Order: sequence, then structure tokens, then C-alpha cells
Amino acid sequence: MIPDLRRRIEGLAVLAGFTACIPAANWLVSNVGTVCVPEGPCLIPVAPGIAAPSGVLVVGLALVLRDLVQRRLGRYWALAAIGLGAILSAVFAPPSLIVASTAAFLLSELADLGVYTPLQKRGLVLAVVASSLVGLVIDSAVFLSLAFGSLEFLLPQTIGKAWMVLLSIPAIAWLRRRDERIGMPVYT
Repeated sequence: MIPDLRRRIEGLAVLAGFTACIPAANWLVSNVGTVCVPEGPCLIPVAPGIAAPSGVLVVGLALVLRDLVQRRLGRYWALAAIGLGAILSAVFAPPSLIVASTAAFLLSELADLGVYTPLQKRGLVLAVVASSLVGLVIDSAVFLSLAFGSLEFLLPQTIGKAWMVLLSIPAIAWLRRRDERIGMPVYT
């Protein structure tokens, strides 16, 4: 397959995945819950004695996917995905949650652009990890503040999202090696 065509197809696939993460996370928060009860459906153990509210792992995945959207399609496609994800969330979540989620994704995306874009030239894994760590703190703080008026779950949220970023490292490293091997063009 022609590398540029392959880049676009892969870009559209990660764009769809990133877009889907937004309503999926909002659905989890709206339907599974934000209060974790012992052995309950939203109990996501992220560290010994620490459980995160539902949706955290999906948002962690979204943080990685948005960097791949930029790598494959360009800088501003993630912003379009956030808008579409917000619209799709209207089916699953109340307006207050959608506003909080959209603001959190937008602000963390702007920070991501400032971190990922320059670091991508030094290495994909470094760029994804650094931008995701910055993004997950901003996303968590903004979302929790706007949605619940509390930062009570800040530590569990950041830990849960960080786990997803760490779990993605082998796939990101493989992707970088494959891109170099086949001469895949990327946007910077």
C-alpha cells in the first residue's frame, strides 16, 4: 500500500477511536457511575487501596490516540474529534457533563499541542508519554472541577490514566519502528 494512503487510513482509524472515547467515557460516568462501592461496577483498582471512577481508562486511551491522530492527520484534527465527540455525547450524558468533558479535552489538547508537537521530533514514545502526562493532569483537574466541583478523585484519575499511557508504550514503540522501516510519512 502507498505509504501516504496508509497514513491516511490509519489516521482515520485512530481519529474514529479517539472520537469514540469521548462519548464512551461520558456514558460510563453517566451510566456506570462516579461513586465506587465495594465490588461495584465502577471500581477500577489503579493502585493498592485506590480506585478510580468509571471512564478513567477510556480517557487514558484517548490521550494516546489523540497524539496518533496528530501524527497521522495533522495538528488540528483532534480538535474536530473533540467537537464531534461532544455532539455524540449528547445521546449519553447530561449537558453539564458534556460541557465539563469538552472543556477538559479541549484544554488538555491545547497543552498536548505545546508538548507533543516539539517532542515528536525527538522521539514518538517520549512525546506521547510526556504530552499524555501533562494532558491527564489538566484533563482530570478541569473535568473534576467543572463536573463535580471537587478534586477528590484527582489522584485516582491521574493514576488510572497514567496506567493506560504506560500500557500503550510497547504499541507506540512498535509503531515508531514500523513507520521508520516502511518510510511512513507523518505530520509534525
